[in-house]
Amino acid sequence: MSGFGAHLRSFRQRSLERRRWVFVPYDQLTHEIGPLASLRPDEAGIVLVESPAKARRRPYHKQKLALVLTNLRHFAVEQHARGVAVVYVTTNDGYAQALRGVVARLGPLVSMEPAERELREELRPLVDEGALRIVPHEGWLTRPETFARSQSATPPWRMDAFYRAARLESGVLVDRGKPVGGAWSFDKDNRKPWRGDPSAPPPPRFVVDTITHEVGALVRDVFASHPGELDLEALPATAADHAALWERARRDCLDAFGPYEDAMSTRSQTLFHALISASLNLCRLSARRVVEDAAHHPTAPLASREGFVRQVLGWREFVRHVHRETDGFRRVAAGDPAPTLDAPGDAGFSAYAGWSRATGGDGGACPSALGAARRLPPSFWGEPSGLACLDQVVRGVWATGYSHHITRLMVLANLATLLDVSPRDLTDWFWVAYTDAYDWVVEPNVLGMGSYAAGDLMTTKPYISGSAYLDKMGDFCGSCAFDPKTTCPITSLYWAFLARHEHELASNHRLAVALAALRKRSAGHRARDAATFESVSEALAEGRALHPTASAAPRGRLSST
Repeated sequence: MSGFGAHLRSFRQRSLERRRWVFVPYDQLTHEIGPLASLRPDEAGIVLVESPAKARRRPYHKQKLALVLTNLRHFAVEQHARGVAVVYVTTNDGYAQALRGVVARLGPLVSMEPAERELREELRPLVDEGALRIVPHEGWLTRPETFARSQSATPPWRMDAFYRAARLESGVLVDRGKPVGGAWSFDKDNRKPWRGDPSAPPPPRFVVDTITHEVGALVRDVFASHPGELDLEALPATAADHAALWERARRDCLDAFGPYEDAMSTRSQTLFHALISASLNLCRLSARRVVEDAAHHPTAPLASREGFVRQVLGWREFVRHVHRETDGFRRVAAGDPAPTLDAPGDAGFSAYAGWSRATGGDGGACPSALGAARRLPPSFWGEPSGLACLDQVVRGVWATGYSHHITRLMVLANLATLLDVSPRDLTDWFWVAYTDAYDWVVEPNVLGMGSYAAGDLMTTKPYISGSAYLDKMGDFCGSCAFDPKTTCPITSLYWAFLARHEHELASNHRLAVALAALRKRSAGHRARDAATFESVSEALAEGRALHPTASAAPRGRLSST
């Protein structure tokens, strides 16, 4: 394949007359739904916008930038090959300003509603002017009415009720109004640690063509100050790449996905996860197709099929509805709206690496039900913490832009929550670090679940743990200087968290057992827990690694370097 510049020249040679023009956002790269699906290629025209200004808004992982850019360019080439006229705009202006110039040439545009609130707000002036007509996003699997019927009129909202409604409405894994297998969820069967058998498949690799090579060079040059490593062979770029990615998941992963979906390992970062979340969020894969394929997989056990369906038809759809209903967590409780940042957040990267932070614009809501406000420690940017679980997962994220949902929740978010890290900082870190992160998915997952910043809005309790859970479900502890049963500070951080927030959490019935155990904890233990919290917080904030002292093992005292 020739370079993208040659393709741009060929785009310009096709007549733009008598076309019906569709603006396709960067995360709607499909012609199988929406306005494009209803048009013949010879009557359709698309407008695509490549915006370095958007890429600079936050210190996005290099791998994420390359993924979005190479898919945007490949989609343009694919649509041109179908006979669609392509107008490809590269601009340092915002999307509304870039499209306003296109509208002046081609007339009003139509677009499916952007998934990201951030882009919806940016395009609102065009909509108000009549230059852009918005139609519903057909990539979602459920309607707002389904969410509304399944929930109370006001929060709290619960995923299990929504998931049952979505299953009944879609008929997925439902037989005559009843769940296949007699239960809506088989989550209790899907909590096994992985000890190496069955073997986990290696991550997929893809052929790097000229377009992706060019994108890689651009990212290395223009976005050199952004964090993360760049691995072009790990990027699905073409429609065929994404189809192959899903076929690999069906063939190599789905059978064992269920039992080990909560497992963590130093030997395999990906285990049996499908690795399709970024593809789904770009619309390069159809959520409807993958749900149907998984539900009817010929060999996968029911617990694996249901577990996969629950992630896509259940949780993914649920968080999208919550994000819309709360206006991006600006409305999480009665009374005043949550405060917002006055500029896009960088999770402290500007202070850590000297990156020039963006100025101006809505930086997102900042709820914090438990009052957490400490800065994200440098260990999230790659400074060693001395905790093998945290350091291993962080290294993997900056190498690949990925880790699976349990390491996100029970390592990264757990430790940040135990340290009273600002939920907004943590959210912004996830947003820049992961290739699949957009506001509609990352804000519910972090503000709503991972940090409990929105209280019981969409989850029933904080998802926190001590070292016992990490030792049970992963193998990090074997390579750690700390012993999970004696010296690991994470257990003390857990008890210190409960003690600090006992008043706010006292009415939470799901924490009744833990809080009862806290009340039985001796004054000496509670004092050491509090001291551990302060010493760990101070050391990590200063970028010093933790390690146990030989004489302190029985009481878990720490030193740091």
